[in-house]
Amino acid sequence: MPVIVYFTSVSGSLELKKRQEKIFSILTSKKIPFKAVDISQDPKDKDLMRGKAGSPTALPPQICNGDVYCGDYTQFENAIEEEQLNKFLKL
Repeated sequence: MPVIVYFTSVSGSLELKKRQEKIFSILTSKKIPFKAVDISQDPKDKDLMRGKAGSPTALPPQICNGDVYCGDYTQFENAIEEEQLNKFLKL
C-alpha cells in the first residue's frame, strides 16, 4: 500500500503550506514513495480523508498508509524526532 498524504493546494495559511512541504520533503529525501491527494480538487477526497482520520473536522495534512490512518502533522513530526518514521507510516 502506498503512503497517501492528503493536502490542499488552496489555503491562505502559510503555516499549513510549510507543514505540507515539510512532509513532502522528508518523504522524498528518505525515498519513501507516496501519493499526494489534493482535497481541494474533489469534495469526495476531503470526506475520505476525514473518514480515515475519524474526525468530521480533520484538516490537512493527514497521512495514511493505504486505508490505514497514520496521523496528522504533529504526529508525523513527533515520529521524526523519535526516529520512528517507518513505524508511524506502518512500513
